[in-house]
This record gives sequence, structure tokens and C-alpha cells, in this order.
Amino acid sequence: MDDTTPRRSRRRSTEPGHRRKFLIVVDDTVECDRAIYFASRRAQSTGGSVLMLAITEPPDGQTWRGVEEMMRQEAKDAAEAALEAASARARAVSGIEPERLVREGDKAEVIATVIAEDEDVAILVLAAGTGREGPGPLVSTLAGKASGTFPIPITIVPGDLTDHEIDALA
Repeated sequence: MDDTTPRRSRRRSTEPGHRRKFLIVVDDTVECDRAIYFASRRAQSTGGSVLMLAITEPPDGQTWRGVEEMMRQEAKDAAEAALEAASARARAVSGIEPERLVREGDKAEVIATVIAEDEDVAILVLAAGTGREGPGPLVSTLAGKASGTFPIPITIVPGDLTDHEIDALA
């Protein structure tokens, strides 16, 4: 198991007092809205909840400490603004108030850590890009891990599905 493979921990989402959480990685990609829409509708239809995660990259370490702290704060502020917009979308779609979390680090490692820390996270929802570049780096990185070592299912939503098409699936 490498650093990007989440440690297997007991999932508690079906136990009394727990709810299944759909984890969404919020970023600035166009397809992110498809993941938000699908997870929000799926959580609504199954009585679950939504956890939105924004991941910032650490500064490169080649800047002065004061500049580095300012860069970290700017990245955190941008992530929180993105989470607020994504949360507004989820509320509009499903009436669900999502949990929000900002973390710094490598995306795959941060996702692994969040899954290991929260035993109610039951499904990771990602949306695939629609461009010629392929499904996107996060989908490519994590989909390979789903072959047997990833501790929860990964739902990959095609990035070109309409709201109506997602409604029929969720």
C-alpha cells in the first residue's frame, strides 16, 4: 500500500447515528459541477449527506516565509470561496447543506487521509472531463487504485451528462 492508497478502516455509514457521505473534490474544472449535482441528488434520494473537499497545493518552498504564509492564506480563501459556491449549488439542487473541508497537500494523499479519518465517507464522486485530454488527472490517478485497494467505491460521472440525465440515474 503506498501513500495514496487509503488505509482500510471500518465504514460506519450504515450504523445507527451515522449517514452515508458522498465525498466530492471541489476544484475549478467545468466537470466538477456534474459531480456536485450527482452527489447532491444521490444523497437526497438515499438519505445521505455530502462532504465537499477543496485541496490547495503547498507553496513551492522557495519563497520567503512571509510570502509563503500570504500565498497559503490566498489559496485557502480561494478554496473557501469555491466551497461556498459549490455548497450553494448543492443546496439549490437538493436542499442538503454539505459539510466543507479545506486541506493542503497532494490531492490523492489528502483524499486518502480524509477517507481514513471519516468512517462515514462511503462513496467518492468524481466527474470525468469531456476534452481530448482524457478523463482528467484525478480520475486517472484514482481510478487505477479502485481495482482492489481503494477502500470505498468511486463513482465517475460522465462530464457531459445533463441535469435531467443525472436525475434519472441518481
